[in-house]
Amino acid sequence: MDQRSAIDETLVKRLLAAQFPQWAHLPLRKLASTGTDNAIYRLGDEMAVRLPRVEWAAGQAETEYAWLPKLAPHLPLAISQPLALGTPAEGYPWHWSVHRWLEGENATTGRIDDLRQAAIDLAGFVAALQRIDAAGGPPPGFGRGMPLATRDAYVRDAIAQLHGTIDTEAAALAWDVSLKAPVWQGQPVWIHADIHAGNLLVDRGRISAVIDFGGVGVGDPAGDLLVAWSVLTADTRPVFREALRPDDATWARGRGWALSVGLIALPYYRDTNPVVAAISRHMVDEVLIDFKNGL
Repeated sequence: MDQRSAIDETLVKRLLAAQFPQWAHLPLRKLASTGTDNAIYRLGDEMAVRLPRVEWAAGQAETEYAWLPKLAPHLPLAISQPLALGTPAEGYPWHWSVHRWLEGENATTGRIDDLRQAAIDLAGFVAALQRIDAAGGPPPGFGRGMPLATRDAYVRDAIAQLHGTIDTEAAALAWDVSLKAPVWQGQPVWIHADIHAGNLLVDRGRISAVIDFGGVGVGDPAGDLLVAWSVLTADTRPVFREALRPDDATWARGRGWALSVGLIALPYYRDTNPVVAAISRHMVDEVLIDFKNGL
């Protein structure tokens, strides 16, 4: 059931006053966000309040608060910095959080000047994340730690819904190829689990930060390769692949993740969230470009 929580400025002010009174006097302003999981409020000049607005996002604040301080020192790009974890109260049912504000423009609107450099920067981030000791880490969110086959019925249903919107025949064939990729047999590694333009910040034309770690966990490294199709292009993906050097099976699964995420999200968001729909369409289109080119 898609349970949603009503969130407004009055509620956020009450939560802050009761749990973090040292910040309750600061100006509060709701931010326009294309994200689907959290409502975000700017708190003063240096902080942001994030509150899950749907049931599936419940638990993300706790995961981020527990793990991001341990991951941040090992990463080459800035990441979300949780400062405090709020508890359910005032009729609001879930944990929520206060984060350090990160400067930069969301990559859905901010211009990345050099996608080849972005490919190198993203590969460096993913590689550094994978090198961190994964002992005790939680499973990744959004089902990213599961074999691709578990998504088969959802993908085929989405393809049927997209008839007339995409090349559904090519999408089905590309998905069949993805399903043949060997499953991950190695040790689990840390993955962000949802690296796309909406979860990247750009400063002065270059990727400066990775945000929204609600699905962070340990699992198949292919879960983070979807960035190669969600942000990059056919001529810059090889730069990312060369820098990261995944094995062929992991690359194939990563392509399958990008295709499945894009296909499932596109019909779900095309009438309600044009930014997420555009990201999803980009992933599908880029996978089909590679598929049709025999890559």
